[in-house]
Order: sequence, then structure tokens, then C-alpha cells
Amino acid sequence: MLIRIDPQASEPIYTQIELEVRRAIARGEITTGDRLPAARDLAASLEVNMHTVLRAYTELRDAGVIDLRRGRGAVVLAQEPTAPEMDQAVEHLLEVARRHGIPLSQLHQALDEGAT
Repeated sequence: MLIRIDPQASEPIYTQIELEVRRAIARGEITTGDRLPAARDLAASLEVNMHTVLRAYTELRDAGVIDLRRGRGAVVLAQEPTAPEMDQAVEHLLEVARRHGIPLSQLHQALDEGAT
């Protein structure tokens, strides 16, 4: 699994890590039962603080994407399949947001407001 971050991006680094893991799962690079790199190792390879990686892993755990246990590490959980058109819609939305410089936090807020 290759994770790329952009320190100049408007999204926080932990969010970028979270998104990269989600993309790797969506592309099938990481599957159910696979272990993610130890937070310390990933932090060292990305040259970021270990707590930044732990925050990303915590976000993924809270979203039900991974199981995070002391001594066992981060393990990818089974995911409900999504409709292909949903995946395409999300990709299109992200593409438009990037093109217009809309930060992910603003996109999240817009989605949250639209859901109510």
C-alpha cells in the first residue's frame, strides 16, 4: 500500500491518510483481514508525527472501516459493497471539489447539511 500526502494541501494530514487508506480499500489493494502498517512505521515512512497516523486510524475505526486493538494493530473489516453509480458519483464530487479548491472539511459540512 502506497500512501501519499501533500503537506501543502488544505486537508489535514490525518484526513489525507484516512482517504488514502479508503482509496486503497476501494481499489482492492487492501482487503478484509489485511493489517495496516503500525502507526509508528507509517509515521516514520511519511515523516509525520505518530499521533497524526493514530488520529487517521481512529477516524477509520470510528467509521467501521478498521478494527484497532492494542497489540494486534489495525485490521481492515469487511465492508458493505456500494453501488457502482455511488462510487462514480463520489469520484465526480471529489473531482469537482478539487477543481474548485473546496477543502474536504467544507465538502463534509455541505453533505451533512444536505442530509438533514
